[in-house]
Amino acid sequence: MTGDLKHLPLEDLHVAADARFGAFAGWHMPITYPAGVMKEHLHTREHAGLFDISHMKLIAVEGRDAASFLGRACPLDAGALLPGQSKYTFLLADDAGILDDLIVTRLGDARFMVVANAGNADADIARLRAIAKGFDVAVTPLDRIFLALQGPEAWAALSRAGIETGGLTFMTGAEPKPGWFMTRSGYTGEDGFEIGLPEPDARALVAKLLQDDRVRLIGLAARDSLRLEAGLCLHGQDITPATDPASAGLMWAIPKAVRAAGGFVGAAALAAIVARGPTEKRVGLKAEGRLPVRGGTALTDAAGRPAGRVTSGGFGPSANHPVAMGYVPAALAVPGTRLFADVRGTRVAVDVHPLPFTPHRYRKG
Repeated sequence: MTGDLKHLPLEDLHVAADARFGAFAGWHMPITYPAGVMKEHLHTREHAGLFDISHMKLIAVEGRDAASFLGRACPLDAGALLPGQSKYTFLLADDAGILDDLIVTRLGDARFMVVANAGNADADIARLRAIAKGFDVAVTPLDRIFLALQGPEAWAALSRAGIETGGLTFMTGAEPKPGWFMTRSGYTGEDGFEIGLPEPDARALVAKLLQDDRVRLIGLAARDSLRLEAGLCLHGQDITPATDPASAGLMWAIPKAVRAAGGFVGAAALAAIVARGPTEKRVGLKAEGRLPVRGGTALTDAAGRPAGRVTSGGFGPSANHPVAMGYVPAALAVPGTRLFADVRGTRVAVDVHPLPFTPHRYRKG
């Protein structure tokens, strides 16, 4: 049943492409296309994959106090961002639990764009508006189609479609046309772009891109295997309100000066966690053999004692072996540590493995 699910504005295009649909974060999403997840994954790594990510939400933050407001809402020095610079950050609870991970892009002196995850968008907007009280700032959700074009030939395909990207490098963004927002970023570990734009423009751009043999529609299943190989977290699985940035290995996203100054929601709790050291840490996990270890699987040590849990797992088509992420006690978070998982009655050896499983190939300069 799809009656309780939200539907993508471009769903008719995915139906026409013979997509197989499923539920994700309250949305009716294309999971795979006829080529299948393996070919979709490899095509993205080798050429360019086109993803409809319109389930995610663009939120404009504008006003005289926009930078100081974002510095209160997130562990972020928004005022230090250069025009066009993007930054990965978080919405934290008072106890430093991760309510959502966000990307914030500075578009002007008092104008920022926030990209929020689908399942958290409504709660994020409500929380931002609550924090905004007392600040001269407007928090405005935007009605846009959101597309991601990922892979080594993404820039060339966009250029052929009439969209020039030469001025953008990894984690920078711009508004190339009225109503458009584009960043050089993504969720695959590859070079690529995310583009928010009005529906008529989106339909025209998708049509142009799909005329290019280098571009193929890619579903949610391959998006998941791509991001997992790249060691990128999925909120609701690898990071949740029950996990904090220190345990998740994401403190690199919070500048030391921001940590020292505090002032953001959750600052005191996060400082306490860092001071005492996290009790568990997020790690990569590589199962022995070919059998994937899925999220939700418990881990044990050689003696059968509890030793953590898998939060995301599957088969990595580019790595050519099972890939997973999870949390283990801090003392066990050392590459090469051997643990065990019960996979449908089979005891599978699982080694702690460095992240990412495949190298990132962002265009940084």
